[in-house]
Amino acid sequence: MSNPFAGQWTYRSFLNNPALTDGDPKKLEALLFAEGVWTVEDTTNETFMGELSFGANAVMDLKGLITHGHGRPDHVHIAGSGRPGTSTQDYFYDYDGSLTERWPNGVSQVPAITGSVIRMKPHNGEPAGLVASFICVKST
Repeated sequence: MSNPFAGQWTYRSFLNNPALTDGDPKKLEALLFAEGVWTVEDTTNETFMGELSFGANAVMDLKGLITHGHGRPDHVHIAGSGRPGTSTQDYFYDYDGSLTERWPNGVSQVPAITGSVIRMKPHNGEPAGLVASFICVKST
């Protein structure tokens, strides 16, 4: 693969609330902003192409730019737009993330991407500007 982000990833984003949850499952669940499947094409240059699916009728198209780290983890900046005719058609989000560091002594480390996401346009009565943190864990 020429694109280090290519493949299928489990996507989860979390509200940036610093309050401790004290292990309360309901408080932990309330921090989850979104969960889905992030599928990225194996492009041959610095182009990022893919989709984020929250279910059959809830898909966003992702397009972005990959910056190779040259000794540091690769980075990506993505514009996500809801797919016309689906429940996400009014969604516009930007994503900024990096592959996590590969630990030389890591045991069974799974590739991951960490970063942040911002709502660029209001939708469903929610204003633009909300920022959340995300993590993607490679599944295939």
